[in-house]
Amino acid sequence: MAVLRFPDTNRTIATEAEIRAELAALGIDFERWSLDRVPPDSSAEVVLAAYGDEIAAMKQRGGYVMADVIDVTPQTPNLDAMLARFDKEHTHDEDEVRFILAGRGIFFLHISGRVASVEVGPGDLLRVPRGTTHWFTLCEERRIRAIRWFQNTSGWAPHYTDSGVDRGYHPLCFGPAYLGERVENPFAKSLEA
Repeated sequence: MAVLRFPDTNRTIATEAEIRAELAALGIDFERWSLDRVPPDSSAEVVLAAYGDEIAAMKQRGGYVMADVIDVTPQTPNLDAMLARFDKEHTHDEDEVRFILAGRGIFFLHISGRVASVEVGPGDLLRVPRGTTHWFTLCEERRIRAIRWFQNTSGWAPHYTDSGVDRGYHPLCFGPAYLGERVENPFAKSLEA
């Protein structure tokens, strides 16, 4: 189950209804889906077939043209380079939608001058709308498996903001007790000016 935290005020929200309401106020969609459709080690094809109705409904809702399954483990080739593409503040020209099947990751959202962190885990679905400034990294086990939706068959590319905001927040999550702790930001003065 996801945990939402506002690191600058040390406010943590861990109930589904409150997370959904807080994220909705920020323009972010959050849902919980059942994980009882397929065994955890099922192939991507089996997963996509098992969630076919939900995938089709999401495609219709958001104008998505394709869905796939991403499976990242500590053994994934070039994992550090892949993660480095997304652990800096950026936007996309299309929505970023993930239904987490296994593992954990953390989305940092920078909206209206506030930063929120959302640690997502199995059963969580998050939709970050196009143009939303955010960044993402895996939790300490460096594992995530998720269904992804795309509005363009070529996938999305990050557009970096180079704001430095992301450097003010610890890049990893460490379970429910640690969800995006604020760290000293050497750029804070220039960001506040």
